[in-house]
Amino acid sequence: MIRTYQPVAAANLETDWQALLFKPLSERSGFVNTPSEMKIPQIAIRMLGTPLVEDEYFQTLYDLVHNDELEIHFISENLDKTIPQEKFQAIQNLLILHGKEKLSVNRFVAFMDRDQLLPMLGNPELNRHLRACVIKVLTPFFENRRDETGDFRRVIVDLVKWTWNHLYKELEKTANQDDRIPAFFWYGNATPSEQHFLKFLILFGCDVIVAHPEGTDILADADPDEAISKIIRYPGTHQLTAFPKTRPERTSTIAYKASKEIDQVLHSDDSMLYKPWQFRNYSPNAITLKTTYDELFILIKERAFLRPNFEVRNNTVNIPAIFSKIFGMTKNRRAYWSKIQDLTDYEYAEVIKQFPFTWEAKGNPHFHYQNALGEKQELQADKMMNSHWWRYSNLPTGLQKGIAEAISRYCAHPKLKKQDQESLYDLQLYLFNQAMNIPNSMIKLMQNFDYSQYVPRIVLYNNENNGFMTRADAAILLLMNEFGLDIVLYNPPGHNDIENFVDERYFDSHWLDEMSFGEEFQEPSRLKKFIRKMF
Repeated sequence: MIRTYQPVAAANLETDWQALLFKPLSERSGFVNTPSEMKIPQIAIRMLGTPLVEDEYFQTLYDLVHNDELEIHFISENLDKTIPQEKFQAIQNLLILHGKEKLSVNRFVAFMDRDQLLPMLGNPELNRHLRACVIKVLTPFFENRRDETGDFRRVIVDLVKWTWNHLYKELEKTANQDDRIPAFFWYGNATPSEQHFLKFLILFGCDVIVAHPEGTDILADADPDEAISKIIRYPGTHQLTAFPKTRPERTSTIAYKASKEIDQVLHSDDSMLYKPWQFRNYSPNAITLKTTYDELFILIKERAFLRPNFEVRNNTVNIPAIFSKIFGMTKNRRAYWSKIQDLTDYEYAEVIKQFPFTWEAKGNPHFHYQNALGEKQELQADKMMNSHWWRYSNLPTGLQKGIAEAISRYCAHPKLKKQDQESLYDLQLYLFNQAMNIPNSMIKLMQNFDYSQYVPRIVLYNNENNGFMTRADAAILLLMNEFGLDIVLYNPPGHNDIENFVDERYFDSHWLDEMSFGEEFQEPSRLKKFIRKMF
């Protein structure tokens, strides 16, 4: 009779996971050990965000990984990336064979076994279980025809090296202890290979604890439905910093804890009572509004959270943004210029009166782009931020992440028109290249953007005596729109400019009474500026 191994979620994980870690398997509810099956009550949790009192949270994590009784392997800080040359060569040979013969996932794992790429455990049933887990991890690559991509090759190499360097070594420690299973702790971000290895450990039956203080769910793709691990979501977030080298000693007073609880009630994501910079570690995502000409001037003055369709969800702030072009001029010139001056005389406004206002980025970013792609062939924020070519590393981490995620969306779903003979990939490379050259004036706008409050704006005035808009200009405007900034483009002659590069469905068009040619931009008088500041 073949005995099966089946990890099952331990009872009361959300509240009792710490106590359960100290219990041997036989004392955990749901444990079954018969000649035909073994059910392993497992602790597999994803702790997203932080409790209200952050110091105690970091104390708990520190104590967890330094408890000699638990012997939890702190894997994210101690990944052994070495691999013997013969194993690496065997993987390369297997990948070449797979490229020629298009092996099924079962045959692929059988060849891994043949080439001794997987450990041979003393327990035959556990051996079969390990190989079944490898098949489960690799199956999505074969089903989605991603088994010839660079990501697949990296996952195979890393899965082999870490199975030997970490799981096998931990199994050796517990080989003579039927009541114990290896336990692993992961803190912070994870590459695609690391995500797959964590999934493998969970499928195998290990205790796995994942913690991310910013609330990023690194196993969202590997386990979207919480089928193999449970999410514990805390009410707060904390910027991801290095794991503490020493135990945090600060303790919170009763008054401090009470103030944090009140703060959480008053300033939750959906409370509409937002503190300054409450969402500094969230990512902005624009929802471009469709407005009438008159509505434009009403809504653009409103703070983001008062605009229709503003929403905060899953560490993302959905910002209702304006992207409009105004053709011609009204007959009442005074009213026309008054509206423009209302838009431009604003603390967080960038006024552009000369074109082009940016430059064409040079060079071929193919390798940078490829190295920043994830499994879904979309740019990954973490990969970009950790790359040597990332231009924005001096900015606050939360803002960097917001910019990187906007760049990812902007390249994945291009709104810029393709040129003749330009492929989709060529267009994505062009956008990516331009995104690495955001003008400093616009970076300052993004730095001043408190996502729930007043929205920075870009006001452009193009009378065609002041140069011509370029494709690079249009690309930067699209990125600013993706980030959530308001954009208003004036064109008194009523000619095409941005339409040459961007489809008109992506912005509003408003036609005024008459066209005017060579109309110079009118700055407000000092008296008007003074009156506006006073009132």
